[in-house]
Amino acid sequence: MSSMWAYIARRLLLMVPTLIGIVTISFVIIQFVPGGPIDQIQARMAGTAVDATAVISGSTATEGPSGGLIPTGELDPDQIKALEVQYGFDKPVHVRYFKMLWDFARFDFGTSFFKDKPVLTLIAEKMPVSVSLGLWTTLLTYLIAIPLGIRKAVRAGTVFDGWTSFFVTLGYAIPGFLFAVLLVVLFAGGNVWNIFPSRGLTSDDWDELSLLGKVGDYFWHITLPVTAMVIGAFANLTMLTKNSILDEINKQYVLTARAKGLSERGVLYGHVFRNGMLIVIAGFPAAFVSVLFSSSLLIEVIFSLDGLGLLGFEATLNRDFPLMLGTLFFFSLLGLLTNLLGDVTYALVDPRIDFERRDL
Repeated sequence: MSSMWAYIARRLLLMVPTLIGIVTISFVIIQFVPGGPIDQIQARMAGTAVDATAVISGSTATEGPSGGLIPTGELDPDQIKALEVQYGFDKPVHVRYFKMLWDFARFDFGTSFFKDKPVLTLIAEKMPVSVSLGLWTTLLTYLIAIPLGIRKAVRAGTVFDGWTSFFVTLGYAIPGFLFAVLLVVLFAGGNVWNIFPSRGLTSDDWDELSLLGKVGDYFWHITLPVTAMVIGAFANLTMLTKNSILDEINKQYVLTARAKGLSERGVLYGHVFRNGMLIVIAGFPAAFVSVLFSSSLLIEVIFSLDGLGLLGFEATLNRDFPLMLGTLFFFSLLGLLTNLLGDVTYALVDPRIDFERRDL
């Protein structure tokens, strides 16, 4: 146990230079990206700016706080200088860099240029949507893929294995967002049935519903986006499970167990399943983060879900540097922590892991 804690401590310490490297590279790249926040403001004043929601809807008009169009024109030098002071661009690059590192060390990611809210507040506001998608997608993916993968391994080479491989191949070949479009057309007011809502995570009358009504409304809204993400995610896990079980079935200890008269079911669930599932179980944290951050953007756009994927997309289009760097730091830290959690989980389910001999 002491070796595990020592390993965890070393990994936590290694995260510090890793995070510094990630934000440093991102900071340097940002310095050379054209169209900074001041350029974005001038584009808005000229009526040529296109924000994230405009890209999605196809609109190019820019509205002011009261709903009217912002007058066209350009900033004069005094206004540009005032904005540079406001955003901190009047300071040398190295000063801004070290200030960023000091702020990030205290988990102070600053305030969004265009949303005028603290970055942490924005992340907290968008997190529930993405967590809902990621959590339910990961759970359902495991519940479907593990039994299916075991069944395919046990019946490898049969008709069942062939037919299911066809559907697994579809999951590999077709991106989840295309399944999402198909589901909208079929079940959300397209050309066939209008069964599920196509927008949002809750109904407009959410606050007036009972507790049971809120639960039902939530699952009613999340059914289609989660289904689309599960279809696109289960293929890899199914094949990983199948290959892990097949690899264990061919090992010597399985032949020995059979020779001792143990039933096939006893061999499968008493020996093969436990050893074959080690890599699958240990990969759960990383799988959750992968679904949470890499698969949600287009799903959020298609179903009008205001989550972390859309937030990062907006930050990039608007050159919202605090939001871009803050979310990158947060996601990177979460990814590193979940990788560590995956290693610890692997050790907990397999006592043979020796952390004293394990490389970082």
